[in-house]
Amino acid sequence: MDQKNSFELTDFLPYLLNQAAEVTSRDFEPYYKKKYGMLRTEWRVLFHLGQYGTLTAKDICQRARIHKTKVSRAVHALEQKRYLSREQLPDDRRHEKLDLTRSGQRVFKDLETEAQNFDRQMMTSFTEEEYQMFRSLLARVAKL
Repeated sequence: MDQKNSFELTDFLPYLLNQAAEVTSRDFEPYYKKKYGMLRTEWRVLFHLGQYGTLTAKDICQRARIHKTKVSRAVHALEQKRYLSREQLPDDRRHEKLDLTRSGQRVFKDLETEAQNFDRQMMTSFTEEEYQMFRSLLARVAKL
């Protein structure tokens, strides 16, 4: 007996959000991967440091909602590329404060400009009202 399931995966909001995130992330990837050899988590860590200044890896994990293992790998890779520096906290040697180097700041500024252009280009099919509503609704879903 063939019974039609009323649940459609493509209508499931978490699925749609994930698909949208994957497509847009993949489309932005060439900007940071080709030019700077960075992976997705690396540019996310770099962007958090560029946006908020000195942070610990734990701060980045919480803000970006990225697992600590991935952040740790990204921090190591960014340090190898000389985009960030680490300094142990004097009161807690288990944690380090992370900062962008001058080179990391230049990369951040370049990628920030590319991200703004990418964002504008991606939204060209939306009216200004749709764009504002879309942003507002996504921020609400993400609880930002």
